[in-house]
Amino acid sequence: MYTTLISAEQLQALIAEAKPLRIFDCSFDLMQPHAGKEHYLQAHLPGAVYANLDTDLSAKHGVPGAHGVVTAGGADQPASGGRHPLPNREKFATWLSSVGFANTTQAVVYDRNSANYCGRLWWMLKWAGHEGVAILDGGLQAWQAAGGAVASGEEPSHFQSNFELGPERATLVDAGQVSRQLGRPTQTLIDARAPARFRGEVEPLDPVAGHIPGALNRPFSQNIAANGKFKAAAELRAEFDALLGGRDPAGVVHHCGSGVSALPNLVAMEIAGLGRSGLYAGSWSDWVSQAERPVAKG
Repeated sequence: MYTTLISAEQLQALIAEAKPLRIFDCSFDLMQPHAGKEHYLQAHLPGAVYANLDTDLSAKHGVPGAHGVVTAGGADQPASGGRHPLPNREKFATWLSSVGFANTTQAVVYDRNSANYCGRLWWMLKWAGHEGVAILDGGLQAWQAAGGAVASGEEPSHFQSNFELGPERATLVDAGQVSRQLGRPTQTLIDARAPARFRGEVEPLDPVAGHIPGALNRPFSQNIAANGKFKAAAELRAEFDALLGGRDPAGVVHHCGSGVSALPNLVAMEIAGLGRSGLYAGSWSDWVSQAERPVAKG
């Protein structure tokens, strides 16, 4: 069972063994939401299911509620706020079942965006209680470089399965928890946005610029080496140790703009042997939905 990363060569061997396996293409583009599916149709790993960030891995956008949480009512109640609110676990399990994913299946997720989007599905499967999910290191580019075949167009639909939720294997944190722990040594916030956004100099997506007071900044792209793959575990460990400066890794909560690009940092910490950190999935877009929450700049 692969639980963090899988190489293109390891995936080729896994496919040859013909064991239960489902591959997910999570390619996306925040500025051009339809581009991800278009890229998938042009080229994807044979048999891969397309997982759309907006429609499959996020809840439907409703009306902001009293606490900044997007509500749609009933079974559609999201599990988080922000621009990409998490669907609740039951809704996510229904989607997994609809694409033929079962509890005995190894999942492999990838994108062509330096793991910026596939980390979302990796985390969500852990959150659903499924440990057997790995990121294809280097994404589609590494697969093709290793001589892997690609397909184009739509894939045949899969038979319905019955994915059953298990105990959560990932920690979801909300704005209330972040607020209560602000300034305390038991919580260390790591913001994955670009430095200029973190400092509040620019803000292309959200109505308020800046960052949560006390947060540290580590842009998600810093986890990826020049070859497009995650840096070696020892290198990641050294970088996170330097960033944390003696703070307890167990108290880390990752966030970004909408809870997506924070995941490469979370995955990298796990690769580095620092454990599985918390995720504030609502992130900055949820934080600034309430004017009374403090904002820092610089």
